[in-house]
Amino acid sequence: MTDLDARLQRLEDREQLRELKHRYAALCDADYDADGLAELFTADAVWDGGEVMGRHEGREAIRTFFAASSAQMPFAIHHVLNERLDVDGDRATGRWYLWQPCVFAADGESAALWMAGRYEDSYRRENAEWRFAHVKIELRMLSPYEHGWAVAPFGAVQAK
Repeated sequence: MTDLDARLQRLEDREQLRELKHRYAALCDADYDADGLAELFTADAVWDGGEVMGRHEGREAIRTFFAASSAQMPFAIHHVLNERLDVDGDRATGRWYLWQPCVFAADGESAALWMAGRYEDSYRRENAEWRFAHVKIELRMLSPYEHGWAVAPFGAVQAK
């Protein structure tokens, strides 16, 4: 492989990783399409939402988590931005910021929220296709719309 070929491959890999993350965000915003989302992950993947959303290990556990997500979060718009991608052969890492207006529903009540955080992802290429091997969300803010993040950077929302 020439230097030009290697550079071109890195650019193509980075673009495919961007497309993977954008598909993830679009499927989340399409009522958390559990089957579509699960296919974006390796069989042994981990999706880690921390204390608020829990840790889910394996593609089937991830599918189960997303299947229940639209009931708890019936509205969400995932804005993923400021990515940083590092590719090393068939493995890669990525960091993305998340900005998400959303609605959280529990016990017959709904609350509009602002969510912000950072995704720490690792990826693995399998059968010439990139998939998520590990997704971790570090929330920086989960604030009630009415009060904003200056007054309440973390509301009393517990999902899991």
